[in-house]
Amino acid sequence: MNGDPRRLLSTNGIVRRDFLIRGGGLLTAAVLASCDSRGPKAADKLLNYAERKNLSVERKRFRHTSMDMVQGGAHDAGNKLPSYFIAPTVPVWDESARGKWALEVSGLVEKPVRLTLQDLQRLPQVSNRVNHYCVEGWNAVETWTGVPFAELAGLVRADPKARYVDFQSFDDDYHESWDIESAMHKQTVVAYGLDGKMLEPAHGAPARVYSPVKLGYKNTKYLTKIVFMPEMNGGYWSDQGYEWYGGV
Repeated sequence: MNGDPRRLLSTNGIVRRDFLIRGGGLLTAAVLASCDSRGPKAADKLLNYAERKNLSVERKRFRHTSMDMVQGGAHDAGNKLPSYFIAPTVPVWDESARGKWALEVSGLVEKPVRLTLQDLQRLPQVSNRVNHYCVEGWNAVETWTGVPFAELAGLVRADPKARYVDFQSFDDDYHESWDIESAMHKQTVVAYGLDGKMLEPAHGAPARVYSPVKLGYKNTKYLTKIVFMPEMNGGYWSDQGYEWYGGV
């Protein structure tokens, strides 16, 4: 991801509590104002209920055929794109200790696979010049090259019962789960290239998921697994009280 959601507490980003107060209209600010971002147990059921309702609203508003468009005259961020990771230092895949990197695609699929970086590069690829939207309120323009997620879903023959996808990482086990509709969006890719070059460790090498339909923290870097699931299973930041859907 790019941008630290913890800075939401001092920026114009939206923590779950604020999202519910300003956007949901399901609970009163008086009840939620007494809670931190996770909420006391007395209010947690209300928070969870409200988030489920807001999730349904966001999913209805999401236009699956809409495409992110970069404004004319916008400049690419290039090496000014901030990097972010959970580990104390930039995560780098250690082949001598872990063996050759591969991406496991499994779960509710007919044909699970393990794909090396070379395998990914042999699959159909696209390069999308799109906006990156950070939860802190800024955006940047970058070109991401990789395999359309829909291609991977077709390759493994994903089960129609798979309504969610979990993207897992070797960055201290970071992960975030998505709704299948966002994952299947035409601009969602498993990226291994950035701005015409191979992805570097600072931005998620060897591969990461990227889509302009999700805020930065939902775009898991340092991928190791993609798991198709019947139910959502949270994520690194959403388990700490930040909005699970994270849509743009």
